[in-house]
Amino acid sequence: MTNKTPNQFQAILFDFDGTLAPNLDLADMRRQIAAMAAATQTPAEVYADLYIVEIITATSAWMRSQNKHKQADEYAAASHQRIIDIEVAAAKTTELFAQARSKLTTLREQNIKLGIVTRNCRAAVMQMFPDLESYIDALHARDDTPHLKPDVRHLQANLNALNCSAQHSAMVGDGALDMRAGKDLNMYCIGVLSGSNDKDALLAAGADEVLLDYREI
Repeated sequence: MTNKTPNQFQAILFDFDGTLAPNLDLADMRRQIAAMAAATQTPAEVYADLYIVEIITATSAWMRSQNKHKQADEYAAASHQRIIDIEVAAAKTTELFAQARSKLTTLREQNIKLGIVTRNCRAAVMQMFPDLESYIDALHARDDTPHLKPDVRHLQANLNALNCSAQHSAMVGDGALDMRAGKDLNMYCIGVLSGSNDKDALLAAGADEVLLDYREI
């Protein structure tokens, strides 16, 4: 169980895949996007070690610096579409964690506002969670904002929609990006081990506590 009782929070923000649903295959997605970047003749050091969306941003920027503006636009559009296609295809064979709806219902019954803040696209989230609006008060997916975690503006947009303050809200996620963004906003950060990060990584990223999964909140 969490060190705090949920009703101490005005709002609880959740990451999506790895937190409320199984992780999508991000490693394969990154390989495909990196291969598309390589095909543009962009030097590998431009995008090495970056997250998936950031690979596209960095590669496009480098191409524009070489006056390849049309090619940069075409590359960016094709890469973003590839991510969406991969996510939606994976979402069709993936379901929300079994007890997620029950837990979300319990939290809402305590008058806690609930949000989802995810780097997944909205179509993939809705594919896995078609009745989301019955459980979640605000969703901010990748295509809803130009600012993605760990940029705090991603979380802040969700908090604004919920009309709740960061200081009285919690961020729940399986990733270091979730913890970093939440901590930068002075939110209470709860790491969960249902995704790809271990306890030490989540604590190092700023988690106030680490739970097995969302059911322990």
